[in-house]
Amino acid sequence: MIDGQIHNIVSVATVISEIKSILEERHGKLERVSVAAAGRALKTMEGSMTIDIVGKPLFTSEDINRLELAAVQVAQQKLLSTATTADDYYYCVGYSVLHYKLDGDEIGSLIDQAGRSATAEVIATFLPRVVVESLLSALKRAGLEMEALTLEPIAAINVLIPPSMRRLNVALVDIGAGTSDIAITDNNTVVSYGMVPIAGDEITEALSNHFLLDFPVAESAKRSLSTNEKITILDILGFEQQVPSAEVVAIIKPAIDKLASSIADEIIRLNNNKSPQAVMVVGGGSLTPLLPKELSSRLDLPENRVGIRALDALSDITLSDGIVSTPALVTPIGIAIAARRAPIHYMSVNVNEKTIRLFELKEMTVGDALLAANIKARQLYGKPGMGMSMTLNGELMTIPGEHGRSAKIVLNGNPASTKDLIANGDEITLERGKDGKDASLTIRELIGDIRPFEVTVNGNKHTIVPTIECNGEPVELDAAIHDRDQVVYSHSTKLNDVLSEINIETSSPFEVYINNKRILLEDWSTTFLLNDLPVTPQHPLKDGDVVQFEAHASPTVGEVISSLDQPTRSVASITFNGQPVTITDSGSSILLNGRRVDNSAKVLSGDRLSIEETVHRPFLFSDIFLFIDYSLPTTAPTSYQLLRNGEPIGFNDPIFSGDALEIKFSS
Repeated sequence: MIDGQIHNIVSVATVISEIKSILEERHGKLERVSVAAAGRALKTMEGSMTIDIVGKPLFTSEDINRLELAAVQVAQQKLLSTATTADDYYYCVGYSVLHYKLDGDEIGSLIDQAGRSATAEVIATFLPRVVVESLLSALKRAGLEMEALTLEPIAAINVLIPPSMRRLNVALVDIGAGTSDIAITDNNTVVSYGMVPIAGDEITEALSNHFLLDFPVAESAKRSLSTNEKITILDILGFEQQVPSAEVVAIIKPAIDKLASSIADEIIRLNNNKSPQAVMVVGGGSLTPLLPKELSSRLDLPENRVGIRALDALSDITLSDGIVSTPALVTPIGIAIAARRAPIHYMSVNVNEKTIRLFELKEMTVGDALLAANIKARQLYGKPGMGMSMTLNGELMTIPGEHGRSAKIVLNGNPASTKDLIANGDEITLERGKDGKDASLTIRELIGDIRPFEVTVNGNKHTIVPTIECNGEPVELDAAIHDRDQVVYSHSTKLNDVLSEINIETSSPFEVYINNKRILLEDWSTTFLLNDLPVTPQHPLKDGDVVQFEAHASPTVGEVISSLDQPTRSVASITFNGQPVTITDSGSSILLNGRRVDNSAKVLSGDRLSIEETVHRPFLFSDIFLFIDYSLPTTAPTSYQLLRNGEPIGFNDPIFSGDALEIKFSS
């Protein structure tokens, strides 16, 4: 046997038979046996499972149980991924919840919680099936039946920490030669256990390396540190020396710190990232100098909360002469006592007509049996139906499939849950959860029950019929929609949409943009009457409505600007040679939709006007010739004079409204 695993069943069975024969000579026939499995055969793995709970009913205890089981399944798959073995290589022998999370944040309980996602994080422990199956085979060859199985890492906890003490958060550390096994109690149970691959040999190796000692010599020197002030050592070169114990302890202090740190870190990890209330240390490695003190420091506990426990902690124990009571004997004796007081019973149940062997680390449940049978977590739920995506009037939509239904669990013919307790010989049947239906939808379910309606517009009756197309083809309301379909429909009841559908153009509201500013021109907006009452263009219509409207002619640029009280030119009224003349000065440059126009251009709703203001200048005498048709006399005198109101004036002198201008010729 190596590390608790039988490598040669026939040889082991032979040894068992020899021991059995010796015992039967002393005590009579033996048929049943209790077995202890080594702690280093245990495997631990953390697992996490997150599920989407949007739109689902509030979380129940059964939902949480299934979520935990799914997380354990993840831990089991992670464990299997590290070894090239079959899926059923490991038995799950127990798990503890590390954290629950709601929407990514830690929470105490998920019961009745609602949110986007729920997560369970667990630490699960596994026992290689080959360990048990080979044990059963060896025992069968020796004519023995396994009555109970005890795991060494928790054997000591069964005798040192009785059930009445397990409500306390206590860590028990068994420090051996190669490993330090840890078990933790809380809430009236053993909540977790683990192993650190560092123990007494780490200290021995530190002594051996420093003083060049053979390993057995270093081991002997280490054990004498706690009882002698000086130790005598003989190195591999044959030199003997005496070294004060205090000096040796100082030399091995880094190794002690490493051991203490490793154990403390694992205790905190197993204990939900916090220190326990107390720590009990057993095993030969517990006598390592300074170890309890270093553990208390790293766990932030008083020194009297970390103690070495020896056989005096066990009641009803009598030692034969020559046996010294030390912490190293606690675990072996605990194994013997636990085999009778708190054994891990062997149990067989049938899951879907397949025999499954279970080992009772606690009261076993249906969930434990499902894990041992390698029932995948996804088998506890039906698969959700396939969703589909589609577009409606160009907008992408996703239609989800139906949620799957939970599996039906039957225990001995009765409905059961994953937390129901089981006993030897129970029959468990798992009926796979029903898959959800794929997404399905009709046009009517998507857009509603839309029907044609009739309206009267300015005395003419019109029937408004909805248009529905799927992938460019006309369809009926009861047509089914498929994945990636493109649905387009039009059936607005708004007045302006109805008028557009029957090809009636209106200008309501009449809006223009002047220098990028939106302006509503009510004088040119179309007026609507619905059943003789004024309404807006967005008013919804119904079957039988009567609509009347009056459209207005489009205004000119000048009319638009006049309505805004925004002059665009200067005007002067004068007389020239007795005839009245009106002089105007265009003071603004007007652009309509980017083109230069005059005041007579027509403006439509939605047009853009840009008015560029310019600086006005005074009218000059010469400007009148732009507004009159004047020709010089054919028999013109040799000289002339320009007059304004009878006074001489220059050709480029300013004139003003009301002035009387003339040209006088003289010979």
